[in-house]
Amino acid sequence: MRTGLTEKQKTTVIYFDEHSRIIEVQTHNTDLKKQLTAFAAKHPQCCRQTDDDEQGGLTFDIEKGRLSFRLTAPYSEERRKAASKQAKQNGVHKKVADLPTVAIRHY
Repeated sequence: MRTGLTEKQKTTVIYFDEHSRIIEVQTHNTDLKKQLTAFAAKHPQCCRQTDDDEQGGLTFDIEKGRLSFRLTAPYSEERRKAASKQAKQNGVHKKVADLPTVAIRHY
């Protein structure tokens, strides 16, 4: 969607305080908008869209306890090497041409 906004202006802002039971999320992020829209449709008692700014941004009110943040520490060199080795052993890096052919039957 063309909005006329620069990438820097396409923000995601999360407002909450210790008193309120509601978290307000304003976002231009397409993936987050899709997630929140689907969540609001499935769980309207916990989440609802409250605004559409007509420039690609949506605002949602979400019940506290329904939104979480996950911080992930960077992999140590040892862990990175172990993950790489396991991926290579399990064929994660194989080329599509090297994968077995599967026959599909149409009935």
